[in-house]
Amino acid sequence: MEILSSRAILRPADPDAALRFYRDVLGLAVYREFPGGTVFFLGNGLLEVSAHAAEPGAEGATPDAEGAGLRLWLQVRDLAATHTGLADRGVRVLREPRREPWGLDEMWIADPDGTRIVIVEVPPEHPIRRDVR
Repeated sequence: MEILSSRAILRPADPDAALRFYRDVLGLAVYREFPGGTVFFLGNGLLEVSAHAAEPGAEGATPDAEGAGLRLWLQVRDLAATHTGLADRGVRVLREPRREPWGLDEMWIADPDGTRIVIVEVPPEHPIRRDVR
């Protein structure tokens, strides 16, 4: 199977609140709009299958219904500036920025429906920056 494109699809309880959050608060650029929906640019689309199912910051927690489901992974150039900007816009930070054991700098927020969003900065020395696959 050859994948030509991908996207995450959200079905929010309050579409207007979700639209405002992703467009106005996160500032995602609009790719296209259609009756009943908006598609945003998210950089390149990737699917992550991860064993990390526990809530952010719940080290050693076991997987449960709260830890399951869709997560969005958004890479930024400057995590500190992103953290400040989101906090200034009233976004509740679920977990403050920190270096993870796997070497990425991450913080966690949520959209109006509670979809967890990890905001990531890849440090210069991280293998992701050297892997050219």
